[in-house]
Amino acid sequence: MKTKNIYWIITGILNLFTALLHLIAGQMDLINPLFLSNLSLQIQAELLGVWHMVTIILFASSWMYFKYGFDTKSNNNLETVSFISYLYIAFSFAFIFSSFYQSVFALQWVLLLPIGILGLVGIKKSKSNN
Repeated sequence: MKTKNIYWIITGILNLFTALLHLIAGQMDLINPLFLSNLSLQIQAELLGVWHMVTIILFASSWMYFKYGFDTKSNNNLETVSFISYLYIAFSFAFIFSSFYQSVFALQWVLLLPIGILGLVGIKKSKSNN
């Protein structure tokens, strides 16, 4: 009998926290000031849409980590979790590189990188249980 994958459950919790932080604090700190800027309404609308596309990805991937963390019987979970985890690692590198490029500290990678790494650690655990 297979057990729960605690790494994916922890990853889901961290990811859900990130999603809520993105939705609430990000909206207040980044998006609301955007609406006070001189950018055209078209650009504001598109940036708002992209912002909430990311919000959707964060919540959907949280659900996937939880789903596979609690139901380890599915054989498809390794490919799905691997894909999501590598995306998070790539997302974190985007923030690391943009931080260096702009000479500012974009903190987002501090949450995104551990999500990706924990997802991959959970894959190793899942393989060792088979």
